Amino acid sequence: MSTSELADLLSVARRHNEAAELTGMLLYKDLSFLQVLEGPSDDVHRTYRHIRNDPRHNRVRLLFEHQIEEREFPDWTMGFHNLDRENLESLRGYSDVMTSGQRARDLFNNPSRAKRLLLLFRSRS
Repeated sequence: MSTSELADLLSVARRHNEAAELTGMLLYKDLSFLQVLEGPSDDVHRTYRHIRNDPRHNRVRLLFEHQIEEREFPDWTMGFHNLDRENLESLRGYSDVMTSGQRARDLFNNPSRAKRLLLLFRSRS
C-alpha cells in the first residue's frame, strides 16, 4: 500500500473508532495488518464484522477476545506503526511473526505473542 492509501485508511478508521468509542493499535507489514480493538463489546463486534466482510480484506482472523479491566490503548482512536520502515531486528523484544509465514501462524496458537508485539510499539510511541 502506498503512504497515501495507508493515510486514507487510518483517517477513516480513526473517525469511525472515535464515533464508536473504540481505541486500539494497528501494525502494518508487507500488506499484512495486526490490529487490536478495544471498547464496548457490541461496537467492537460490529467493527470486526465490517472489517471481515470488506472485500478488500482476506484471511481475516480473530486471534483472541476477552473482557478487560482497563484499555491498553486508551488515548488512541487507532495507533499505527508501519513496520516496513523499521530495522526490526534491532528492536529489543521484537518477534518477526509478521514477516515469516510459519511464524505468523504461531500467532493463532499463542495470541499473547501478538499482544506483546502490539504493546512493544505502544511503548515506543
